[in-house]
Amino acid sequence: MGAIDLHARPSAGYDAKLRATRELLVRAATEHAPLTQANSLGAEDMVLTHLVNALQLDIPVFVLETGALHAETLDLLERLQATSRAPVRVLRPVQESVVQFVAREGQDAMYRSIALRKACCQIRKLEPLQRALEGQRAWITGLRREQSAGRAEVPLVDTSEARTKLNPLADWTWGDVWHYIATEGVDYHPLHDQFYPSIGCAPCTRAVSLGEDLRAGRWWWEDETAKECGLHVKQDDGKQQGQGVAA
Repeated sequence: MGAIDLHARPSAGYDAKLRATRELLVRAATEHAPLTQANSLGAEDMVLTHLVNALQLDIPVFVLETGALHAETLDLLERLQATSRAPVRVLRPVQESVVQFVAREGQDAMYRSIALRKACCQIRKLEPLQRALEGQRAWITGLRREQSAGRAEVPLVDTSEARTKLNPLADWTWGDVWHYIATEGVDYHPLHDQFYPSIGCAPCTRAVSLGEDLRAGRWWWEDETAKECGLHVKQDDGKQQGQGVAA
């Protein structure tokens, strides 16, 4: 049984949520330009890119190709680039930084400590994110309140940082996401059919079991409170780490 069969059940307010999401995206394209959409190639972000394309909005998309993604992720990226009306920009880490880190700490450094895992994320995700967001007034993410306790209060429009963050799916359920995918024929990551609700780098992602949190398969060896790469973590000084995908 695939992800659509398992999850495609809209909430009672789905139609209203979809209208509000479309309206927010249309408004954002003019009121917050220049802006861009972060696409991690997970279900939520594929829905958002589909909406951007369907509405024919001038909102470019970017993908962080960390150099440690699943083969299935790279295949989906290739298909997205070939079919998207909106331009899809791919950003990669500085190769020399990756080579030096692996040479110094080893290929499996992320399993040894949270500090090393976050150092890896800094090189592979946060530094490329900084480049992706240069010159942008706002960015669009697939964050949803239902994803985890740490995201339970995600607003639709977050103006608490210098760069506005738009989260058009904040109040969508997992069932809403999959209902949209099913009804609109959205291409999606095949690992979703293998119980991977949240997909990141291959070494840091596993399938989840029945009853587990949607993000339980990300950095599963760490304490629950540490499970963010930094893309969406606010710092005490009020600045977002990486000058900030659903990542």
